[in-house]
Amino acid sequence: MGIRFSVLSSGSTGNAMVVDGEDGKVLIDAGLSAKKVEQLLKERGMSPDQLDAILVTHEHADHIKGLGALARKYDLPVYANEKTWRELDQHIGEIAEANRCVMDTGEVRDFGMLQVESYGISHDAAEPVGYCFYQGEEKLSLATDLGYMSSKVKEKITDSDVLVLESNHDVEMLRMGRYPWNIKRRILSDVGHLSNEAAGIGLVDVMSEKTKRVYLAHLSRDHNLMDLARLTVNSMVEERLAPDDHRAKLMDTYYDRSTEWDRLDED
Repeated sequence: MGIRFSVLSSGSTGNAMVVDGEDGKVLIDAGLSAKKVEQLLKERGMSPDQLDAILVTHEHADHIKGLGALARKYDLPVYANEKTWRELDQHIGEIAEANRCVMDTGEVRDFGMLQVESYGISHDAAEPVGYCFYQGEEKLSLATDLGYMSSKVKEKITDSDVLVLESNHDVEMLRMGRYPWNIKRRILSDVGHLSNEAAGIGLVDVMSEKTKRVYLAHLSRDHNLMDLARLTVNSMVEERLAPDDHRAKLMDTYYDRSTEWDRLDED
């Protein structure tokens, strides 16, 4: 069996994703209540006690809300870099010392045959990261909460079989929205979130013949729509590719339900 995964929830109200390798299973973030994460995993035929670890991208509430409760209830190791751990300690309660695992940015860890590599991203958190997952020739990449897609991020996520990519907001919807200007400025900044347009432009640089599917993730409920994100990203791609260039299929994610299992070895 190769890698399969499900985006359990994605958006400003909570983020979590499960990656299931041949003999290693990891949860990335737990930005919903522990009960909700349990429910979403159950929908995919899994229980938290089957997990080998929880990996943390950064300390914002929509990524760690249920982290402490899950880790304590199921005695799960939690992996984060040292700067993120210093922030987590204020929010997630006591974690058993044996389960406080430091994973430096850029480090590679093995969970059975599943290899996980973290990489640095631009976001207004202590030391935020994305993750790439490898097993054999397969590669899955998670790239959300990006202020912008740097050349280093592009280098890390290029040639993924499947990519989970932030497409957070429509710029005009955000500019015209109800948020105060200081919040809008933060979202639009280089340590904020990736717009639909920026996601489409960046996707052209990282998509290869190998790339089958791209999940548009972390959509704002106030300043985006799934159909609009898909349309805009596709438009940016079409403008920049030749008619016979390879195109990956764009996939939806949801804030209120999980995606079906996606196997990287399936077209």
